[in-house]
Amino acid sequence: MQTLTQGYRGLSLLVDLNWDRILYVGVIAAALLAGAFVGSL
Repeated sequence: MQTLTQGYRGLSLLVDLNWDRILYVGVIAAALLAGAFVGSL
């Protein structure tokens, strides 16, 4: 249980430090999907 808690806290720290990068990757992926959808029309 302690290992699970420490792993969760470590993952939470990584997300806190890199949330803007995760958002950036998500926005790029959404833009690529939207471009592919418009291109297929």
